[in-house]
Amino acid sequence: MKKKKILIFLLALVVITGLFAGCSSSDTSSTGVSTTSEGKKIDKDKIKVGFIYDGSLGDGGWVDAHNDGRLALNKMGIKTIYKENVPESQKVEPVIEDMISQGCNVIVAASFGYMDYVYKEAQKHKDVIFLHNAGYKTADNMGAYFAKYYQSTYLTGILAGMKTKTNKIGVVASMPIPELYRQIDAFALGVQSVNKNAVVNVKWTHTWYDPAKEKEAGKALVDQGNDVISEEQNTTSALDPAEEKGLAGIGFDRDKKNEDPKMYMTAPVYHWDVYYKQQINDLIAGKWKSEKWLKGLESGVNDLAPIREESAPAGGKEAVAKAKADIISGKLKIFAGPIKDQKGELKVKEGQVLDDNYLEKIDWFVQGINGANEK
Repeated sequence: MKKKKILIFLLALVVITGLFAGCSSSDTSSTGVSTTSEGKKIDKDKIKVGFIYDGSLGDGGWVDAHNDGRLALNKMGIKTIYKENVPESQKVEPVIEDMISQGCNVIVAASFGYMDYVYKEAQKHKDVIFLHNAGYKTADNMGAYFAKYYQSTYLTGILAGMKTKTNKIGVVASMPIPELYRQIDAFALGVQSVNKNAVVNVKWTHTWYDPAKEKEAGKALVDQGNDVISEEQNTTSALDPAEEKGLAGIGFDRDKKNEDPKMYMTAPVYHWDVYYKQQINDLIAGKWKSEKWLKGLESGVNDLAPIREESAPAGGKEAVAKAKADIISGKLKIFAGPIKDQKGELKVKEGQVLDDNYLEKIDWFVQGINGANEK
């Protein structure tokens, strides 16, 4: 009888131990992704990140800015690979499949146009983490991320508005997507905050990367009397005509340190390492969760490159510093009403402020911008 009781006790102990073991650990997939009570986890030595770029390394802008973030992960000891010049189409899907076959358990798709294809792949590969830039679709294993870059373009608008003598400011714009509308709108609002007489003229190229087309658009704006040129492209080719004429220019995405300081005033810039390092650290800690990550100047993910005094207007540096501080403190709301659109229709009433959910899909230009609304 005594032996029977001991046997029952031992069996119960085995069952209880098994239950506790089940509660304290989680199944780890073949990709190394497991789930804890706080989120998803991958051991640091098992993390491998695949970066997908729509352009080429060495563009001096968008791709290089993201690649700076990738290199920051390398410095953390994280394995990474990358693929350049991947079209924003179904052609991204086999690239993702290939990266997963190479052992990538985190995929970074660094352009808006990949969104639907990345979402589709995320449904197929539940044991892989996907991070998509500039989009808005998410899943349990897919996060979306962006920066409040429009805060930085507002600041460059202040410089442009103070610098122009013709009251004509040109913008060479790539693709007519919400990202560009909100950034150009904020730029124009920055201009108007210091110069009510200036207008912003937009010329679309319908491409992120085509140096010849970018330069052609920049020249057209210069020929029309725009004496400050800003560009939202992957290269600085749009600024070449401004430099040739001794005019002022504003870059995009990343500081162009080699540009002529007599032309190049500054650039709104990204520091994507802020986001990438946070996501990887969350994975290592077992705290990663899908989210729409959106932060601004307060986080350092976006900022302004050093302002070149050789080309910046008198008082410009101080005006930008004050506006930046007011944005961070919340005193300055960039999209606070009243705001009218190109047609003069009131879009934001007095006392209202456009929130991030609205700005995520904005598709109109504010009053004071000349350029086709190609939504």
